[in-house]
Amino acid sequence: MNQRRGRLTHLVGFDDAPFERSHRGDVLLVGAVYAGTRLTGVLSGKVRRDGVNATGVIARTVRDSRFWPQLHAVLLQGISVAGFNVVDINLLAQMLERPVLVVSRRRPDMAAIRRALLQHVPGGSRKWKRIEEAGPVESVAGLWVQRAGLSPAQAAQVLRDSCSNGNVPEPLRAAHLIAGGIVRGESRGRV
Repeated sequence: MNQRRGRLTHLVGFDDAPFERSHRGDVLLVGAVYAGTRLTGVLSGKVRRDGVNATGVIARTVRDSRFWPQLHAVLLQGISVAGFNVVDINLLAQMLERPVLVVSRRRPDMAAIRRALLQHVPGGSRKWKRIEEAGPVESVAGLWVQRAGLSPAQAAQVLRDSCSNGNVPEPLRAAHLIAGGIVRGESRGRV
């Protein structure tokens, strides 16, 4: 991996676009590609609301892009997108041969997530298993993370290097703003 002094500096951060609670079907997924602190590109794809295709869509979107050879890691705004379309971060890391870091501002309520999956989501037990296989939610550099393919120290370094406007990594902040702007006509809200 081509890295500046061993650091993972070329990142893509993915976030889903806002959607109405009653929406069924596809949801826009946006990736913001960064080289250090500079936005160098935007990727997009569509994932099924509460579906099972997020891992494959993200892998294809990244691998089919011109940015893939330079990327060091993938960041996700939560382990699921488009409701409960859960990303298998271990499989994604393997498919892309890149580490994957799931980032959350607040500690996820795992008991509530498990209850919702098992009681209300088709295939919820398989999705819950994916979340468990992603490993424990850990506090790293003031955020909550799950990780595949990188150590806690590497995760902390990625967060320190990529958080320049607050405590959310710039690739995730930009993906959130872009996705909201496309769907709503303007961006709003915090990541």
